[in-house]
Amino acid sequence: MAVYLLAFFAYMAEWLFGSRSKVARTAAALTGGDRKSAAAPVTVRSAREGGSTAVLERPEVITRSASGTRDLPDGPGAAGGDAQGDLYGRIAISLTVLAWGIEAAGVVTRALSVQRAPWGNMYEFNITFTTVVVGVYLALLALRKNVRWMGLPLVTVVLLDLGLAVTVLYTASDQLVPALHSYWLWIHVSTAIFCGAVFYVGAVATLLYLFRERYESKLAAGLKPGSFATSVMERLPASASLDKFAYRVNAAVFPLWTFTIIAGAIWAGDAWGRYWGWDPKEVWSFITWVAYACYLHARATAGWKGRKAAYLALVAFGCWLFNYYGVNIFVTGKHSYAGV
Repeated sequence: MAVYLLAFFAYMAEWLFGSRSKVARTAAALTGGDRKSAAAPVTVRSAREGGSTAVLERPEVITRSASGTRDLPDGPGAAGGDAQGDLYGRIAISLTVLAWGIEAAGVVTRALSVQRAPWGNMYEFNITFTTVVVGVYLALLALRKNVRWMGLPLVTVVLLDLGLAVTVLYTASDQLVPALHSYWLWIHVSTAIFCGAVFYVGAVATLLYLFRERYESKLAAGLKPGSFATSVMERLPASASLDKFAYRVNAAVFPLWTFTIIAGAIWAGDAWGRYWGWDPKEVWSFITWVAYACYLHARATAGWKGRKAAYLALVAFGCWLFNYYGVNIFVTGKHSYAGV
């Protein structure tokens, strides 16, 4: 947690010390002039050298539009296209990689200490879940995806999740009940954790899309947002890009969530002699599946895009979140082991 906390401060520095003047010039390029200049791909290059802050040369930005959306270029990222901000961002990523390695080693040592998969209670599930969430983020960075803007909200939630794990949910190492001694534990729970991590990434993108879309709407209406909103929103990808990213992430992992439910049913048949018993965890897993299915169906057939689809995606993630925390903590069922 200490290393994640250092990464959190580095991400904050990336946002705070990035060149605001650079962002202001980018905003002027996007909103000023005629519609043709705003809709075309924009190239913003270094405008000044020397002084207290150097400005990075920004490559050409390609607009990403969708039906019913505004054609706007993506923002320059959390660093604001600034060398100083970029340095803090690189430090933040390095600290995130270090923290991820330490946490992953902790998950492995927990597994070795009990000679089983480290997913027997909520504490073990939490530390594994946060490890996978950060792993997904780092994998996207390794694939050169434009997701560094996600670093600050991601590390913030990871710190909160780990704090909850070590203060409220901590459970000493112990052996599993007989029903859990199965190779399906590795299959079913590992896919559930991975799906939750990807759903979380999609939810962050969806939430930021709502803020960015509202900001773009204000600009289109001729309103002038505050300086803080301008500094933050203009660094993010365009709302159309965030919308596409969230949709693709959720659509890509949905088949794996379907497999997770099927694998759980097969395991239930082996452990309890029935494939489906309307246990609270089973019910909310199915509700989550239905919610994401409705979201994807609305996007694919009804043509839902924008805010309506975003709200539905957040409702679906809320169902997953309740299934993750609420069912385990507040509801008693066959999936309740080791207290939590």
